[in-house]
Amino acid sequence: MPANELCIKKPKYDIKVGIIGGSGLDDPDILQNAVEKEVKTPFGKPSSALVEGTIGGVPCVVLSRHGKKHNINPTNVNYRANIWALKDAGCTHVIVSSACGSLQEEIAPGDLVIPDSFIDMTKSRISTFYNNDGPYADTVLHIPMEPAFCNRTRSVIVDAAKELNIKCKNGGSAVVIEGPRFSSLAESKLFRSWGADLVNMTMVPEVVLAKEAGLCYACIAMATDYDCWNASEGTVNVENVIKIFKQNVEKVKNIMLLAVKKIAAEEWNETINNLQDVVKGSIQSKE
Repeated sequence: MPANELCIKKPKYDIKVGIIGGSGLDDPDILQNAVEKEVKTPFGKPSSALVEGTIGGVPCVVLSRHGKKHNINPTNVNYRANIWALKDAGCTHVIVSSACGSLQEEIAPGDLVIPDSFIDMTKSRISTFYNNDGPYADTVLHIPMEPAFCNRTRSVIVDAAKELNIKCKNGGSAVVIEGPRFSSLAESKLFRSWGADLVNMTMVPEVVLAKEAGLCYACIAMATDYDCWNASEGTVNVENVIKIFKQNVEKVKNIMLLAVKKIAAEEWNETINNLQDVVKGSIQSKE
């Protein structure tokens, strides 16, 4: 796809949902008639091959954020290639899963949050397609990040959770850290003092790039621990994170399956056109 076609308007959009799985939720078996495709982008190869198929007749694409062997750490994920590949595959929506640390007592390990904002504390990541190393090398784009996530897609996910009688928090902010290390106690206490709900390693720049691509992006975040601020719960460690995620991953999967069907049942032309108009209106004029 030529670079200048990334955000072209179309009179009618055929709904196609990209699913980015992290920390265990990248199961291609959720798709029917799955076909694996190796792709390249102007930013290199995505984290994994794309697996295309359908969910309830709805075209979908599954991508493994950390690679199929989970061998790519958060900093080294090729976020730009991942989002570009999904856009190029025809996706209109992207729903992602993400394991997080809870910064609030009332968000217990295993609980789900549908975040609506973030605080970027990453240090080593390129957060834009409009950089000096890609197709938009001579263009500057200042994308507005409010709302950070697609609120309409978020609402569909929340409705799906309610229909399935699965508890989830509607809204919340995530502090996104560089990783792969977890927070220090001082950092964890600082993030809590800001009123943030979660600490995470992958939402940025993923959410930013999705916004630049004009995609309807939303995240199902699962709290797997209390980071290290809650002395009564002990310090976060990989073994417990994986254990909690595996115990609760079916909840996330079931919400995604129903949300995909609900998304396809609605008309999204105006929403998508508005997102793409925001992108076009954010390009700095050269005059």
